Amino acid sequence: MPGSRVPGRTWTVRLTGHADHSASVTCSTEACRMPPRSKDTAALKRFAAEHVRAHARLATVRPDTACACRAAQCALHEARTQCTGSTLLVLVHNPAVGQVWTLAEICQSCAPLIAHTAILGRSQPQGRQGTPPRAPAAAVPAPATAPSAVPLPVAGGFSSPQAAPEAPAARRRPHRPARPRRTS
Repeated sequence: MPGSRVPGRTWTVRLTGHADHSASVTCSTEACRMPPRSKDTAALKRFAAEHVRAHARLATVRPDTACACRAAQCALHEARTQCTGSTLLVLVHNPAVGQVWTLAEICQSCAPLIAHTAILGRSQPQGRQGTPPRAPAAAVPAPATAPSAVPLPVAGGFSSPQAAPEAPAARRRPHRPARPRRTS
């Protein structure tokens, strides 16, 4: 049926920690191969960020796509809006949490309402008959999760790693056995 819209796509890559201090990476696309569970969480985080970049490079935003946010009952944002405008490819990643990356085809109305987003691509209007479609948008920028850009964990109450006090020199006290309690 001409003019019908196809559902918006969503990809979610998640870094999950386990009780034994190891972690694993999962992708919502079942065909994707993930590395084995590992205790090297920094390497897994880099892998997850690069995996999202690969999905973003391969995804061509389709002009006839319905907003993926609407299909999820606008769960990505709190304010209600009507889905309108062209389709955007949006990366949702909160660097403070840093363990979930969501790549989705979202409409222009919903995209500004979603926190921690980066627009990675825009749909191109379909060319008229006899007219070639316009060239794709500029190259997709990499998400700001490159290994050198990953901030170090910050103790609660500090706004940046530079504001955190220096850690005292590691010093261990000798172990003293517990004293028996006096009863009077």
